[in-house]
Amino acid sequence: MKKVLIINGHQHYDNVAEGKLTNIFIDKAKEFLSSNDCEIKQTNIDKGYKVEEEVEKLSWADYIIFQYPVYWMGLPWITKKYFDEVLTQGKHYLSDGRSIDDASKKYGSGGLLTNKKYMLSLTYNCPSSEFSSKDGFFDGLSLDDANIATHKIFQFCGAKPLETYSVHDIFKGDLDINNELEKFTSILNKNFVNN
Repeated sequence: MKKVLIINGHQHYDNVAEGKLTNIFIDKAKEFLSSNDCEIKQTNIDKGYKVEEEVEKLSWADYIIFQYPVYWMGLPWITKKYFDEVLTQGKHYLSDGRSIDDASKKYGSGGLLTNKKYMLSLTYNCPSSEFSSKDGFFDGLSLDDANIATHKIFQFCGAKPLETYSVHDIFKGDLDINNELEKFTSILNKNFVNN
């Protein structure tokens, strides 16, 4: 049985970011994973957490789904705070990887979560056309390149990436949620059933 930790990185703001869309994707992930023989634990950062419990959850999980809205091109600040608090407990990496005795050891290679995989699931206001386009807002960066800091958090701890999901133009008014959930389910299938 695969053990999956779902981290809800949403931060609530009245009238602008109430978390409904985030919860729709988390509910779909739980439904999908439950029907595919996975054991699930959850964290909702905005509702509060205990650092010691989160340390153990990350150690317990085989897989992590990290669902969050991209605020100002990055993580919501309480979500960055979560990683600062949880990952500094010394349980998810041995060191930064370098060694005085062995110059071949590279920075960022000391992670202890090497048997774990993670999936980013992102909600964006910007259109998907802004990525991987030299004329786009992100100057030609792909979606994953634009979220490199988040990927590097997991890489530093040794975890391996699964395919990223993202939904775009969420405030435009014409979001086809059923179509998006089909795409999301397809990626969940690829990441958790066929992986």
